[in-house]
Amino acid sequence: MNQDKLYQYNNQQRWKFFLFLFAALIAAASLFYTNYLVKSLSQSERTKAEVWAMSTRSIMTMPDVDDQFISYVYAVRDSLSIPAIITDSKGNIIFWRDLDPNKTNIQEQIDSINSNLEYDPVYFEKQLARMKRNHAPIALPLDTGEKWSVYYLDSLALRQLRIFPYLQLSLIALFLIIAYTVFNSIKKSEQNLVWVGMAKEAAHQLGTPISSLMGWLELVRIKFNAEDDSALNEMERDVKRLEIVADRFSKIGSIPSLTSHAVHQVIRDFVQYFKVRTSEKITFEITGDKTVEAKLNIPLFDWIIENLLKNAVNAIESEGKITINIIDNIAKEEIFIDISDTGKGIPKSNFDAIFQPGFTTRKRGWGLGLSLTKRMVDYHQGQIFVKESELEKGTTFRIILKSNLRYEPTQV
Repeated sequence: MNQDKLYQYNNQQRWKFFLFLFAALIAAASLFYTNYLVKSLSQSERTKAEVWAMSTRSIMTMPDVDDQFISYVYAVRDSLSIPAIITDSKGNIIFWRDLDPNKTNIQEQIDSINSNLEYDPVYFEKQLARMKRNHAPIALPLDTGEKWSVYYLDSLALRQLRIFPYLQLSLIALFLIIAYTVFNSIKKSEQNLVWVGMAKEAAHQLGTPISSLMGWLELVRIKFNAEDDSALNEMERDVKRLEIVADRFSKIGSIPSLTSHAVHQVIRDFVQYFKVRTSEKITFEITGDKTVEAKLNIPLFDWIIENLLKNAVNAIESEGKITINIIDNIAKEEIFIDISDTGKGIPKSNFDAIFQPGFTTRKRGWGLGLSLTKRMVDYHQGQIFVKESELEKGTTFRIILKSNLRYEPTQV
């Protein structure tokens, strides 16, 4: 590949990798810092739960003291704003905090441990089981030797904080995907406009000299009485080929007209023209189904085959063989066109890259041939890809087209 183009391509790949790595580092840093905050807040809430449990124990066990001190203890207890449950040593629920009042069946605010509590046992069992899964219990020993256990849930704010970075990163990723899709679409649209403009301008510029060449050929035939001269006939064929090329360029950007043709016949006609203009050391062979048909635009389809054959010829350093095999896939109503060469092969890492504009392995290549080929296959509502390739042994490109023949299942 041209060193400048190779450097540019590799540089683009490196930038993509570094941008992805930078995004991954930002995501990791965000998750790490959020996890740090969650741990800090979780520890703070556990401390609050311990204070609430101790203040509750003090209310239940304290002797008669100053009313101001009692008010202070109550204020400390009521400052907790997370769901919590206290159980005795036998696992019975004896006190709770911030549970659903509609499911605890409490008719008034109860502050005494000796009050006759009425509650929904199923609701409490579910909440207690949930708290046990959420955190390890806080042990709260009493002066009597009994030990209470305090269970609690994270606050709503802490639970939201746990999922916030994932939600935030998901939204950012969604925004970036949408933005990338939009900008990529705009970029491709601009590229298409440039391509179409260049193609139509090239067709326009070729028109005048082609017409002149046809006129000069006719003058030469008349002047030298050479109506059947083989050299002039070949020159005329080449000039007509130039007309076809100009017609191809003029059709880029327009929706091509597709008509049904026998694929084998179309390929054979082009190969007969192409092979006399290549080295005699390279042989051509067309095999496979001769009757299958597809909807084609002949000038554009010939261009597809021409680009692939030129690549195959360039891949063969001295002598070799190019085989075109046409396969009718009856089950899927598709046509497989495999173009194989005995050239130098393509590395697997380049299988997708070769269809990108500007990618080439030739020193003087523009890297547009296979990109145009893929575009023209798309016009035919088909697919093209590297089926297989082995270094120093050869490459096979596969084109998939929709068959124009329909097969009815056999009635038994």
